[in-house]
Amino acid sequence: MSLALEDRLAITELISLHGHLVDEGSLDRLEELFTADVVYDLTDFGGEPLTGIAAFRDAAWARGEGNPVAHHVTNIVVTVAPDGRVEARSKGLGVLADGSCGSVTYHDTVVRTAEGWRISRRRVSPRRAPLGGKAASG
Repeated sequence: MSLALEDRLAITELISLHGHLVDEGSLDRLEELFTADVVYDLTDFGGEPLTGIAAFRDAAWARGEGNPVAHHVTNIVVTVAPDGRVEARSKGLGVLADGSCGSVTYHDTVVRTAEGWRISRRRVSPRRAPLGGKAASG
């Protein structure tokens, strides 16, 4: 299955919208990003997966000042899996209030809904070592 250019653009804009809404504190608009039953997987950070928009919203509010002040997304790659699932992979940069920053990879499954494309699953993986953590051979 191929994906139309219009769908690829819509998915790219969907992923980009995440940072704008979260950074603005517009958590009342998360339905524009996620399916109602979204799984937001933070296990690579030692947390449990969050299931549903309310769980994501509550976790963000609970984290308060610990949230990044800026989420930047880049390098979005959209693919169609052999089973027909649409997947997107992107890089994220988070800037904290003290000026420190970190890098993550977002692994998304996106689905077409009556309202448009939405993220149904997101796994967030921190980037902590260069070259995928693989030691140089030589």
